[in-house]
Amino acid sequence: MKKTAEAVSMGHPDKTADYISSYILDRIIEQDPLARYAVEVMIKDNTVILGGEVTTSALLGDLTDYVKQALAEIGYDARYSKIWGNYTISPTKVNVINLIGIQSSDIAQGVNNDGWGDQGVFVGYACQGDGKINRELYLARKLNKALYDKARQSDNLGIDIKTQITLNNDKIETAIVAIPMLKDEDLTDFIIETLGENPAHIIVNGTGRYTYHGAIADCGITGRKLACDFYSTAAPIGGGSPWTKDPSKADLTLNVYARILACENLGDNDECFVYLSSCIGHAELPSGLIKTIKNGVISYHDLWCNQKPNNLIKAYSLDKPIYTKLCQKGISGLYK
Repeated sequence: MKKTAEAVSMGHPDKTADYISSYILDRIIEQDPLARYAVEVMIKDNTVILGGEVTTSALLGDLTDYVKQALAEIGYDARYSKIWGNYTISPTKVNVINLIGIQSSDIAQGVNNDGWGDQGVFVGYACQGDGKINRELYLARKLNKALYDKARQSDNLGIDIKTQITLNNDKIETAIVAIPMLKDEDLTDFIIETLGENPAHIIVNGTGRYTYHGAIADCGITGRKLACDFYSTAAPIGGGSPWTKDPSKADLTLNVYARILACENLGDNDECFVYLSSCIGHAELPSGLIKTIKNGVISYHDLWCNQKPNNLIKAYSLDKPIYTKLCQKGISGLYK
């Protein structure tokens, strides 16, 4: 049976958008752990649009500076701009459009009573293997990180990277890489060494040329790479994007909690799924279910949870500036 998973680097424009929002949230939470934050980001060419709601006592700096600092942490700095020129985003040309308002008072009254800031359904997943994630996703991420680290030190390779791994009966059948290059560079040996296995097929830059990249070649929008960040095709994606929100939002905290519960309940099972739901303004969850699979046998266990949001936030340090780290690693990458 064939299984495929994809990973993208922080230099991909969608992940760059996620990272910018996460970076701003970290700077706010450093000052105000109780901040309410929901900011989406769109990045195209050298323009960054910020839109959403923030209610905080924090003193915000220049948002343009925050955006440039986030870009520099990803690798889009002055050195990179000098190497790549017009092929990618230039930090000196960045223009920020600020469309941020404050949180609705209708939502705030529920959150102030320690209820969830939104409603929805959430899924956690864990399985046997490295990182407690499916092997094709683990390998796609491993290769992506290795290439990203290599590109950060290179004068020829770019940081907007996609990797895709297809397994056939647990053997690597195909490894696909998209990575910007100023001139052709043979990465075959590097790919084989990183994966620890020689794929039957290796494809690097399938169109034959890849120079324009990042926000110059594509439009980046927050929340579009959730399959890469969560569990690929191994489990459904629950809720919305967690990267643009403070922890009073169930999209963030209950997705984290579901993953933690899945890891805790995996035991000697092959796979574990956790399904949760929330009601806006209420702490008790309407439903919770644990599903485990062992040797093809499926078992179900009801889960009752009235953990108040603030209890979970404190338990997992979600009131700390951890969000750029979470954005880098993904839910299933940080919580194991």
